[in-house]
Amino acid sequence: MFMPVNELVLWTALGIGLIYGAVAQISGFCLNSALRHQLKHGDGTKLRSFALALVVALVGTQIADTLRLIDLSQSIYLTDRFSWLLIPVGGVLFGSGMILARGCGARALVLLGHGNLRCLLVLLCLGVSAFATLTGVLGPLRSAIGDATSVRLPLSTFSHDGIRWAVVGLLCGALLYFIFRDKHFVQKGKDFFGGLLIGALVLVGWLTTGWLGFDDFDPSPVTSLTFVAPIGSTIQYIMIATGMDLNFGIVVVMGLVMGSLVAARLTGRFEWVGFDVEHPMPRYIAGGAMMGIGGALAMGCSIGQGLTGMSTLSFVSLMAFASILFGGWLALRLKSSSVTASKPIHGQ
Repeated sequence: MFMPVNELVLWTALGIGLIYGAVAQISGFCLNSALRHQLKHGDGTKLRSFALALVVALVGTQIADTLRLIDLSQSIYLTDRFSWLLIPVGGVLFGSGMILARGCGARALVLLGHGNLRCLLVLLCLGVSAFATLTGVLGPLRSAIGDATSVRLPLSTFSHDGIRWAVVGLLCGALLYFIFRDKHFVQKGKDFFGGLLIGALVLVGWLTTGWLGFDDFDPSPVTSLTFVAPIGSTIQYIMIATGMDLNFGIVVVMGLVMGSLVAARLTGRFEWVGFDVEHPMPRYIAGGAMMGIGGALAMGCSIGQGLTGMSTLSFVSLMAFASILFGGWLALRLKSSSVTASKPIHGQ
């Protein structure tokens, strides 16, 4: 007896979440930490890990699309219509909020599994503010501004295969040069393999929703790892589970926390952490809300746009991710965060 396609997708999503949570718990994979360590200490190890994840995700996703295993045109990222105002403003808000909260949504989920209760507040603020912006009290304002500032591009990405693969080659070449400029990076096992595995999980996510879950009679959204809307949906599911169905994003979020918790317990790193003088509550509330609003406006987060969106070579994702990086850089330069970079595992 065969398992229904939707159940198979959910079980695979759980596996993706478990692996992501465990890998990110052990490796400290996080764009926030990457920017902090690079800009404050000149240590590019974490940034190289993120770049490696992007290379793996980009190459794998483009191969899967070329082989027609998935249809990226069905994803939300390949759109030729966008707001020239909301996308960059949202990206800057998210990047700045990520620095204030000392981690993006994915990192907050990992640290929640680690016992960090500050991240529970961040996630609640992120999820509620995201849904308030998407479909709640801020939704009409977002729609009005979006309609007034909307523009249409001739294309959503590079349409010609030759040009597209040339761009992939150039981008990956530049990233690989940066990655292996540190001759000892491969020897830094946690960061090297962390980047490889996280990038591979982006591809697995695409294959799960776009190939494994493909059903002409019951089509489901083609997506991969992203965490802003799924965190909001998970909060909603916890409250009204009998009135809504599980989906790929919700199960990944749940699996991520579980995977992080198991890894933290097995490695002896689990520790209850709360607020103190050095970690004031208002900063985390502001950071979570900024990430929720910003992620909703920018159509994704540091993972959703930075890895998943970028893997599609979407022009909108290029703009969104550049804005997230600029927001993070700006927040660090303005010293919006009151504490210095810290250890990868305990640093939020």
